Parts: sequence; C-alpha cells; structure tokens
Amino acid sequence: MPLSEHEQRMLEQMERALYAEDPKFATALEGSGLRTYTRRRVYQAVAGFLVGIALLMAGMVAKQIWISVVGFLVMLGCAVLAMTAWRKAPKPGEQPAAGAAPGAPPAARRQGKKHRSMMDRIEKRWQRRRDEQGGQGGR
Repeated sequence: MPLSEHEQRMLEQMERALYAEDPKFATALEGSGLRTYTRRRVYQAVAGFLVGIALLMAGMVAKQIWISVVGFLVMLGCAVLAMTAWRKAPKPGEQPAAGAAPGAPPAARRQGKKHRSMMDRIEKRWQRRRDEQGGQGGR
C-alpha cells in the first residue's frame, strides 16, 4: 500500500532530521538493507549454479539424462537469479528511492520509486497547465 502525500512528506522530514542529527548513522543505514539482500541473493545463486553443475556431471556419469536436464535447469535458473539481483544492486553511494524506507524490501522500493516518478510527472503537468491558463488572461 503506497504512502499518502502527507505520509511521504512526514517520512522525508524525519529522514532529513535524522541526517541533520546524526549524518554518520544515517549514511550507515542508507542502503545497507538492499545491498545485504542483493549480496545474499547473488551468493545463493552462485551456490545453486554449482549444485546445478554437480547434477549435470552426476547425470552424465550415471548416464541418466533427466538428472543432467535438471542440473542444467538449476544452472539456468540460478544464472537468471544472479543477473537480476546483480542488476538491481545499488551502486556505491546511490540513494534509496524517495518513496521507500531504507529498510524496506526491494518490491516496496521499486513501488515507491515508481509512485514518486508518477507523482512528479503529474505535478509537472499540473504546473504546466496552471502556467498556460495564467498566461491566457483568465479565461
């Protein structure tokens, strides 16, 4: 459930107050949750990929094609998982999404970012319309 505009403003005010009060602590909390989650996901994918290789080899040695196929599918799935996790990983020094809290799960971060960009576009359109109507002499 997305936050209302008032709740988002309150959250942003609390974040600014935290940065003003203790910038070192706020920076330490900034993106560590997502980075840790991403790192753990990549490690799991690498371990799964190695298990897939072992299954592939075991299937070849035992001459059981279905074990090799399962191993290949495990390898493929883990490679996709690692690539998506790697792509979503925040770059060093990157700020989390404005609409999501630092400790929020990745889905909430994406939703907050999406919501924020949509709100920005709506606000810009509204401002543009107000400016255009104001310049026409009060129709």
